[in-house]
Amino acid sequence: MWDSYDWPEKYGDPTWFLHDRFGMFIHWGLYSLKAKDEWIMTQEKISKTEYATYLQQFNPDLVKPEKWVKQAKKSGMKYIVFTTKHHEGFALWDSKYTDYKITNTVYGKDLLREFVEACRQEGMKIGFYHSVIDWSHEHFTIDGLHPQREDENARNEQRDMSIYQQYLFDQVEELVTRYGKIDYFWFDFSYGDRDWGWSKGKGPDDWKSEDLEQLILTHQPHILLNNRLGLDRGVYTPEQYQPTESLYTPEGAKRIWEACQTLNGTWCYNPNNLHWKSSEMLIKLLIDTVSKDGNLLLNCGPTARGNFDLETMGVLEEIEEWIDFHSEAIYGAGSSSFECPQDCRLTQKGDKVFIHIFSWPFRTIHLKNFSQKVKYARFLHDHSEIPVKTFEESDVFHHDIPVIGNNETVLELPIIKPDHVVPVIELCLE
Repeated sequence: MWDSYDWPEKYGDPTWFLHDRFGMFIHWGLYSLKAKDEWIMTQEKISKTEYATYLQQFNPDLVKPEKWVKQAKKSGMKYIVFTTKHHEGFALWDSKYTDYKITNTVYGKDLLREFVEACRQEGMKIGFYHSVIDWSHEHFTIDGLHPQREDENARNEQRDMSIYQQYLFDQVEELVTRYGKIDYFWFDFSYGDRDWGWSKGKGPDDWKSEDLEQLILTHQPHILLNNRLGLDRGVYTPEQYQPTESLYTPEGAKRIWEACQTLNGTWCYNPNNLHWKSSEMLIKLLIDTVSKDGNLLLNCGPTARGNFDLETMGVLEEIEEWIDFHSEAIYGAGSSSFECPQDCRLTQKGDKVFIHIFSWPFRTIHLKNFSQKVKYARFLHDHSEIPVKTFEESDVFHHDIPVIGNNETVLELPIIKPDHVVPVIELCLE
Protein backbone atom coordinates (compact mmCIF):
# COMPACT_ATOMS: atom_id res chain seq x y z
CA MET A 1 0.00 0.00 0.00
CA TRP A 2 2.79 2.43 0.85
CA ASP A 3 4.99 1.70 -2.18
CA SER A 4 3.44 4.64 -4.02
CA TYR A 5 4.41 7.09 -1.26
CA ASP A 6 7.54 9.19 -0.83
CA TRP A 7 8.88 7.34 2.22
CA PRO A 8 12.51 6.78 3.33
CA GLU A 9 13.57 3.17 2.86
CA LYS A 10 15.50 3.24 6.14
CA TYR A 11 12.38 4.13 8.14
CA GLY A 12 9.98 1.48 9.38
CA ASP A 13 7.03 0.07 7.47
CA PRO A 14 4.17 2.66 7.69
CA THR A 15 1.43 0.17 6.74
CA TRP A 16 -0.10 0.25 10.23
CA PHE A 17 -0.10 4.07 10.21
CA LEU A 18 -1.87 4.26 6.84
CA HIS A 19 -4.45 1.78 8.08
CA ASP A 20 -5.17 3.20 11.53
CA ARG A 21 -5.85 6.79 10.40
CA PHE A 22 -6.78 8.19 13.85
CA GLY A 23 -4.57 8.98 16.84
CA MET A 24 -4.59 10.94 20.09
CA PHE A 25 -2.04 13.63 20.92
CA ILE A 26 -1.48 14.44 24.60
CA HIS A 27 0.21 17.69 25.66
CA TRP A 28 1.02 17.72 29.36
CA GLY A 29 3.71 19.27 31.54
CA LEU A 30 4.43 22.03 34.05
CA TYR A 31 2.65 24.47 31.73
CA SER A 32 -0.60 22.67 32.64
CA LEU A 33 -0.39 24.43 36.03
CA LYS A 34 -0.48 27.83 34.35
CA ALA A 35 -3.41 26.52 32.27
CA LYS A 36 -2.84 29.03 29.49
CA ASP A 37 -0.47 27.82 26.80
CA GLU A 38 2.39 25.34 26.44
CA TRP A 39 4.53 28.26 25.20
CA ILE A 40 3.80 30.31 28.33
CA MET A 41 7.42 30.32 29.48
CA THR A 42 8.51 32.35 26.46
CA GLN A 43 5.23 34.24 26.01
CA GLU A 44 5.58 35.76 29.49
CA LYS A 45 9.41 35.74 29.44
CA ILE A 46 9.60 33.66 32.60
CA SER A 47 13.13 32.93 33.80
CA LYS A 48 14.30 29.37 34.38
CA THR A 49 14.57 30.03 38.13
CA GLU A 50 11.03 31.36 38.41
CA TYR A 51 9.58 28.66 36.18
CA ALA A 52 11.31 25.90 38.15
CA THR A 53 9.16 26.76 41.19
CA TYR A 54 6.32 24.90 39.46
CA LEU A 55 8.26 21.70 40.07
CA GLN A 56 7.19 21.85 43.72
CA GLN A 57 3.56 22.60 42.79
CA PHE A 58 3.17 19.73 40.33
CA ASN A 59 1.05 17.05 42.00
CA PRO A 60 -1.07 15.12 39.47
CA ASP A 61 -3.03 13.16 42.07
CA LEU A 62 -5.77 12.17 39.60
CA VAL A 63 -3.53 10.93 36.80
CA LYS A 64 -4.26 7.44 35.56
CA PRO A 65 -2.68 6.81 32.14
CA GLU A 66 -4.81 3.69 31.77
CA LYS A 67 -7.91 5.94 31.73
CA TRP A 68 -6.42 8.10 28.97
CA VAL A 69 -5.61 5.03 26.90
CA LYS A 70 -8.98 3.35 27.42
CA GLN A 71 -10.86 6.51 26.43
CA ALA A 72 -8.67 6.94 23.35
CA LYS A 73 -9.44 3.36 22.35
CA LYS A 74 -13.20 3.80 22.92
CA SER A 75 -13.13 6.96 20.78
CA GLY A 76 -11.55 5.08 17.90
CA MET A 77 -7.92 6.19 18.23
CA LYS A 78 -5.39 3.51 17.34
CA TYR A 79 -2.20 5.24 18.51
CA ILE A 80 -1.22 7.89 21.06
CA VAL A 81 1.60 10.44 20.86
CA PHE A 82 2.57 11.58 24.37
CA THR A 83 4.82 14.48 25.33
CA THR A 84 8.07 13.24 26.89
CA LYS A 85 9.45 16.79 27.07
CA HIS A 86 8.15 20.07 25.67
CA HIS A 87 10.09 23.30 25.03
CA GLU A 88 10.08 24.07 28.77
CA GLY A 89 12.55 21.19 29.32
CA PHE A 90 10.59 19.30 31.99
CA ALA A 91 11.06 15.53 31.54
CA LEU A 92 8.07 13.24 32.13
CA TRP A 93 10.33 10.24 32.67
CA ASP A 94 13.12 9.42 35.14
CA SER A 95 15.99 10.77 33.05
CA LYS A 96 19.40 10.35 34.63
CA TYR A 97 20.68 13.43 32.81
CA THR A 98 18.57 16.04 34.63
CA ASP A 99 16.97 16.81 37.97
CA TYR A 100 14.22 18.70 36.14
CA LYS A 101 11.88 15.71 35.91
CA ILE A 102 8.64 14.24 37.17
CA THR A 103 10.32 11.86 39.61
CA ASN A 104 11.45 14.95 41.55
CA THR A 105 7.88 16.18 42.01
CA VAL A 106 5.37 15.08 44.64
CA TYR A 107 4.17 12.46 42.13
CA GLY A 108 7.55 10.80 42.24
CA LYS A 109 7.00 8.14 39.56
CA ASP A 110 8.07 7.63 35.96
CA LEU A 111 4.82 8.56 34.25
CA LEU A 112 6.14 7.66 30.81
CA ARG A 113 6.64 4.07 31.90
CA GLU A 114 3.08 3.94 33.26
CA PHE A 115 1.80 5.35 29.96
CA VAL A 116 3.73 2.79 27.88
CA GLU A 117 2.46 -0.08 30.04
CA ALA A 118 -1.13 1.17 29.71
CA CYS A 119 -0.78 1.33 25.91
CA ARG A 120 0.57 -2.21 25.76
CA GLN A 121 -2.27 -3.45 27.95
CA GLU A 122 -4.82 -2.05 25.48
CA GLY A 123 -2.95 -2.89 22.26
CA MET A 124 -2.42 0.80 21.49
CA LYS A 125 0.45 1.91 19.24
CA ILE A 126 2.95 4.12 21.13
CA GLY A 127 4.29 7.50 20.00
CA PHE A 128 6.76 9.77 21.80
CA TYR A 129 6.68 13.54 21.27
CA HIS A 130 10.05 15.15 22.05
CA SER A 131 11.05 18.78 21.66
CA VAL A 132 14.55 19.51 20.40
CA ILE A 133 14.14 22.93 22.02
CA ASP A 134 14.93 23.24 25.73
CA TRP A 135 14.60 26.64 27.40
CA SER A 136 15.68 25.29 30.79
CA HIS A 137 19.08 23.97 29.68
CA GLU A 138 21.98 26.26 30.53
CA HIS A 139 23.75 25.55 27.22
CA PHE A 140 20.77 25.93 24.88
CA THR A 141 21.82 29.12 23.11
CA ILE A 142 19.49 32.09 23.37
CA ASP A 143 17.65 33.05 20.19
CA GLY A 144 14.54 35.02 19.32
CA LEU A 145 12.18 32.36 20.72
CA HIS A 146 13.97 32.03 24.06
CA PRO A 147 12.31 33.40 27.24
CA GLN A 148 15.51 35.38 28.02
CA ARG A 149 15.76 36.91 24.54
CA GLU A 150 15.57 40.48 25.93
CA ASP A 151 18.09 39.90 28.72
CA GLU A 152 21.34 41.10 27.15
CA ASN A 153 23.42 39.90 30.10
CA ALA A 154 22.02 36.40 29.73
CA ARG A 155 22.57 36.54 25.99
CA ASN A 156 26.25 37.22 26.55
CA GLU A 157 26.74 34.33 28.97
CA GLN A 158 28.95 31.52 27.75
CA ARG A 159 26.75 28.81 26.24
CA ASP A 160 28.06 25.80 24.36
CA MET A 161 25.50 24.30 22.00
CA SER A 162 27.60 21.14 21.61
CA ILE A 163 27.01 20.36 25.29
CA TYR A 164 23.27 20.70 24.73
CA GLN A 165 23.50 18.50 21.64
CA GLN A 166 25.02 15.72 23.74
CA TYR A 167 22.24 16.17 26.31
CA LEU A 168 19.63 15.91 23.55
CA PHE A 169 21.24 12.70 22.23
CA ASP A 170 21.53 11.19 25.71
CA GLN A 171 17.87 11.79 26.52
CA VAL A 172 16.65 10.51 23.15
CA GLU A 173 18.75 7.37 23.62
CA GLU A 174 17.08 6.82 26.99
CA LEU A 175 13.68 7.06 25.33
CA VAL A 176 14.45 4.50 22.63
CA THR A 177 16.26 1.99 24.86
CA ARG A 178 14.34 1.93 28.15
CA TYR A 179 10.73 1.34 27.13
CA GLY A 180 10.73 -1.48 24.62
CA LYS A 181 9.22 -1.10 21.18
CA ILE A 182 8.13 2.45 20.30
CA ASP A 183 6.12 2.81 17.10
CA TYR A 184 6.44 6.52 16.31
CA PHE A 185 8.90 9.27 17.28
CA TRP A 186 7.41 12.75 16.86
CA PHE A 187 9.97 15.59 17.00
CA ASP A 188 9.21 19.27 17.47
CA PHE A 189 10.71 21.38 15.74
CA SER A 190 13.23 23.10 13.43
CA TYR A 191 12.99 26.82 12.72
CA GLY A 192 16.15 27.57 10.77
CA ASP A 193 14.31 30.04 8.51
CA ARG A 194 13.79 32.51 11.38
CA ASP A 195 16.11 35.53 11.61
CA TRP A 196 15.93 38.21 14.31
CA GLY A 197 19.02 40.09 13.19
CA TRP A 198 20.93 39.50 16.42
CA SER A 199 20.18 35.75 16.26
CA LYS A 200 19.02 33.12 13.85
CA GLY A 201 16.67 30.17 14.27
CA LYS A 202 17.87 26.62 14.77
CA GLY A 203 17.76 23.83 12.22
CA PRO A 204 19.13 20.37 11.43
CA ASP A 205 22.77 21.35 11.96
CA ASP A 206 21.97 22.52 15.48
CA TRP A 207 20.30 19.22 16.35
CA LYS A 208 22.75 17.10 14.30
CA SER A 209 19.57 15.71 12.81
CA GLU A 210 21.13 13.09 10.55
CA ASP A 211 23.00 11.56 13.49
CA LEU A 212 20.00 11.84 15.79
CA GLU A 213 17.84 10.06 13.25
CA GLN A 214 20.42 7.29 12.88
CA LEU A 215 20.67 6.88 16.67
CA ILE A 216 16.94 6.17 16.85
CA LEU A 217 16.91 3.81 13.87
CA THR A 218 19.88 1.85 15.26
CA HIS A 219 17.88 0.99 18.37
CA GLN A 220 14.40 0.85 16.77
CA PRO A 221 14.72 0.13 13.02
CA HIS A 222 10.96 -0.39 12.68
CA ILE A 223 10.08 3.10 13.94
CA LEU A 224 8.30 5.91 12.07
CA LEU A 225 9.51 9.52 12.36
CA ASN A 226 7.86 12.80 11.50
CA ASN A 227 9.32 15.60 9.38
CA ARG A 228 10.26 18.21 11.98
CA LEU A 229 13.98 17.55 12.27
CA GLY A 230 14.39 19.73 9.19
CA LEU A 231 15.36 16.83 6.90
CA ASP A 232 12.25 17.05 4.66
CA ARG A 233 11.22 13.43 5.17
CA GLY A 234 8.96 11.32 7.33
CA VAL A 235 5.33 11.96 8.27
CA TYR A 236 4.30 15.52 7.33
CA THR A 237 2.47 17.19 10.19
CA PRO A 238 0.43 20.32 9.38
CA GLU A 239 -1.19 21.68 12.55
CA GLN A 240 -4.41 23.64 13.03
CA TYR A 241 -4.71 23.65 9.25
CA GLN A 242 -6.60 21.43 6.85
CA PRO A 243 -5.04 20.82 3.41
CA THR A 244 -7.38 21.08 0.45
CA GLU A 245 -6.03 17.90 -1.17
CA SER A 246 -3.63 15.02 -0.66
CA LEU A 247 -0.03 16.13 -0.06
CA TYR A 248 2.68 15.65 -2.68
CA THR A 249 6.38 16.37 -3.07
CA PRO A 250 7.42 18.99 -5.64
CA GLU A 251 8.20 16.03 -7.92
CA GLY A 252 4.62 14.74 -7.61
CA ALA A 253 5.13 11.79 -5.24
CA LYS A 254 2.43 11.30 -2.61
CA ARG A 255 3.39 12.11 0.99
CA ILE A 256 2.33 10.37 4.18
CA TRP A 257 0.78 13.06 6.35
CA GLU A 258 -1.09 13.71 9.56
CA ALA A 259 -3.36 16.64 10.42
CA CYS A 260 -2.71 17.78 13.99
CA GLN A 261 -5.77 19.42 15.52
CA THR A 262 -6.73 20.63 18.98
CA LEU A 263 -10.10 20.42 20.72
CA ASN A 264 -10.09 24.16 21.46
CA GLY A 265 -7.57 26.90 20.63
CA THR A 266 -4.63 25.61 22.68
CA TRP A 267 -2.62 22.40 22.88
CA CYS A 268 -2.48 22.29 26.67
CA TYR A 269 -5.36 22.48 29.14
CA ASN A 270 -6.87 25.96 29.21
CA PRO A 271 -10.34 26.31 30.78
CA ASN A 272 -10.62 29.89 29.55
CA ASN A 273 -10.09 29.14 25.88
CA LEU A 274 -13.65 28.64 24.71
CA HIS A 275 -12.92 28.15 21.01
CA TRP A 276 -14.08 24.55 21.17
CA LYS A 277 -14.47 22.57 18.00
CA SER A 278 -17.77 20.71 18.04
CA SER A 279 -17.80 16.94 17.79
CA GLU A 280 -19.46 17.39 14.38
CA MET A 281 -16.57 19.54 13.16
CA LEU A 282 -13.99 17.06 14.45
CA ILE A 283 -15.75 14.08 12.88
CA LYS A 284 -15.85 15.97 9.59
CA LEU A 285 -12.14 16.81 9.95
CA LEU A 286 -11.40 13.11 10.44
CA ILE A 287 -13.43 12.15 7.38
CA ASP A 288 -12.00 14.96 5.26
CA THR A 289 -8.45 13.97 6.24
CA VAL A 290 -8.93 10.29 5.38
CA SER A 291 -10.54 11.28 2.06
CA LYS A 292 -7.18 12.95 1.26
CA ASP A 293 -5.08 9.96 2.39
CA GLY A 294 -4.13 11.54 5.71
CA ASN A 295 -4.34 10.71 9.40
CA LEU A 296 -5.90 12.83 12.13
CA LEU A 297 -3.91 13.33 15.35
CA LEU A 298 -6.41 14.88 17.77
CA ASN A 299 -4.94 16.61 20.80
CA CYS A 300 -6.23 16.44 24.37
CA GLY A 301 -4.67 18.42 27.22
CA PRO A 302 -5.19 16.90 30.68
CA THR A 303 -5.52 19.19 33.67
CA ALA A 304 -2.56 19.66 36.02
CA ARG A 305 -4.17 16.98 38.23
CA GLY A 306 -3.99 14.56 35.31
CA ASN A 307 -7.62 14.05 34.26
CA PHE A 308 -9.54 15.02 31.13
CA ASP A 309 -12.03 17.80 31.89
CA LEU A 310 -15.77 17.38 31.27
CA GLU A 311 -15.77 19.27 27.96
CA THR A 312 -13.03 17.02 26.58
CA MET A 313 -14.81 13.90 27.77
CA GLY A 314 -18.06 15.05 26.18
CA VAL A 315 -16.45 15.54 22.77
CA LEU A 316 -14.57 12.23 22.96
CA GLU A 317 -17.75 10.36 23.85
CA GLU A 318 -19.63 11.88 20.91
CA ILE A 319 -16.81 10.89 18.54
CA GLU A 320 -16.95 7.41 20.10
CA GLU A 321 -20.65 7.15 19.25
CA TRP A 322 -20.05 7.99 15.57
CA ILE A 323 -17.00 5.70 15.27
CA ASP A 324 -18.92 2.76 16.72
CA PHE A 325 -21.19 2.77 13.66
CA HIS A 326 -18.86 4.03 10.93
CA SER A 327 -15.32 2.74 11.58
CA GLU A 328 -15.45 0.63 8.41
CA ALA A 329 -15.27 3.84 6.35
CA ILE A 330 -12.16 5.08 8.21
CA TYR A 331 -9.74 2.28 9.09
CA GLY A 332 -7.85 1.01 6.07
CA ALA A 333 -9.61 3.53 3.85
CA GLY A 334 -8.19 6.36 1.77
CA SER A 335 -9.00 8.62 -1.12
CA SER A 336 -11.24 7.64 -4.02
CA SER A 337 -10.74 8.50 -7.68
CA PHE A 338 -14.51 8.71 -8.28
CA GLU A 339 -16.21 12.07 -8.61
CA CYS A 340 -17.51 13.18 -5.23
CA PRO A 341 -21.21 14.14 -4.97
CA GLN A 342 -22.15 17.60 -3.77
CA ASP A 343 -21.70 18.27 -0.01
CA CYS A 344 -20.05 14.89 0.57
CA ARG A 345 -16.65 13.26 1.01
CA LEU A 346 -15.59 9.92 -0.44
CA THR A 347 -13.35 7.31 1.13
CA GLN A 348 -12.58 3.98 -0.46
CA LYS A 349 -11.31 0.55 0.57
CA GLY A 350 -10.93 -1.97 -2.23
CA ASP A 351 -14.22 -2.35 -4.08
CA LYS A 352 -16.17 -0.43 -1.42
CA VAL A 353 -16.77 3.29 -1.70
CA PHE A 354 -18.12 5.23 1.28
CA ILE A 355 -20.17 8.40 0.82
CA HIS A 356 -19.97 10.63 3.90
CA ILE A 357 -22.93 13.02 3.68
CA PHE A 358 -21.97 16.39 5.20
CA SER A 359 -25.24 18.10 4.26
CA TRP A 360 -28.42 16.02 4.02
CA PRO A 361 -29.94 16.31 0.51
CA PHE A 362 -33.55 16.15 -0.56
CA ARG A 363 -34.43 12.65 -1.81
CA THR A 364 -31.41 11.79 -3.96
CA ILE A 365 -27.66 11.65 -4.36
CA HIS A 366 -26.42 11.70 -7.94
CA LEU A 367 -23.26 9.78 -8.77
CA LYS A 368 -21.70 11.08 -11.96
CA ASN A 369 -19.08 9.45 -14.15
CA PHE A 370 -18.91 6.24 -12.13
CA SER A 371 -16.83 3.88 -14.23
CA GLN A 372 -18.00 0.84 -12.23
CA LYS A 373 -21.54 -0.37 -11.64
CA VAL A 374 -22.92 -0.12 -8.11
CA LYS A 375 -23.96 -3.63 -7.12
CA TYR A 376 -25.50 -2.73 -3.76
CA ALA A 377 -25.87 0.30 -1.50
CA ARG A 378 -26.67 0.56 2.21
CA PHE A 379 -26.30 2.84 5.20
CA LEU A 380 -23.44 1.86 7.47
CA HIS A 381 -25.19 2.65 10.76
CA ASP A 382 -27.98 0.05 10.33
CA HIS A 383 -27.20 -1.72 7.02
CA SER A 384 -30.58 -0.70 5.63
CA GLU A 385 -30.64 -0.95 1.83
CA ILE A 386 -30.69 2.13 -0.36
CA PRO A 387 -32.40 1.85 -3.77
CA VAL A 388 -30.00 2.37 -6.68
CA LYS A 389 -31.14 3.49 -10.13
CA THR A 390 -28.85 3.68 -13.15
CA PHE A 391 -29.94 5.81 -16.07
CA GLU A 392 -28.79 5.77 -19.65
CA GLU A 393 -28.06 8.82 -21.72
CA SER A 394 -31.59 8.82 -23.21
CA ASP A 395 -33.31 9.07 -19.81
CA VAL A 396 -34.45 12.50 -18.67
CA PHE A 397 -36.92 11.67 -15.88
CA HIS A 398 -37.65 8.48 -14.02
CA HIS A 399 -40.38 8.43 -11.36
CA ASP A 400 -40.01 12.21 -11.09
CA ILE A 401 -36.26 11.96 -10.53
CA PRO A 402 -34.49 14.41 -12.85
CA VAL A 403 -31.36 12.99 -14.45
CA ILE A 404 -28.61 15.33 -15.62
CA GLY A 405 -25.63 14.11 -17.58
CA ASN A 406 -24.65 10.79 -19.06
CA ASN A 407 -24.98 7.41 -17.34
CA GLU A 408 -25.82 8.69 -13.89
CA THR A 409 -26.38 6.49 -10.88
CA VAL A 410 -28.96 7.84 -8.45
CA LEU A 411 -29.38 6.83 -4.82
CA GLU A 412 -32.89 7.29 -3.41
CA LEU A 413 -32.76 8.55 0.18
CA PRO A 414 -35.34 8.95 2.94
CA ILE A 415 -36.59 12.48 3.49
CA ILE A 416 -35.56 12.44 7.16
CA LYS A 417 -31.84 12.36 7.91
CA PRO A 418 -30.70 9.38 10.04
CA ASP A 419 -29.87 10.31 13.63
CA HIS A 420 -26.12 10.41 13.07
CA VAL A 421 -23.86 13.46 12.77
CA VAL A 422 -22.54 12.33 9.39
CA PRO A 423 -24.49 9.47 7.80
CA VAL A 424 -22.40 7.17 5.61
CA ILE A 425 -23.49 5.12 2.59
CA GLU A 426 -21.50 2.06 1.59
CA LEU A 427 -21.39 1.28 -2.11
CA CYS A 428 -20.36 -2.20 -3.20
CA LEU A 429 -18.94 -2.05 -6.70
CA GLU A 430 -18.92 -4.79 -9.30
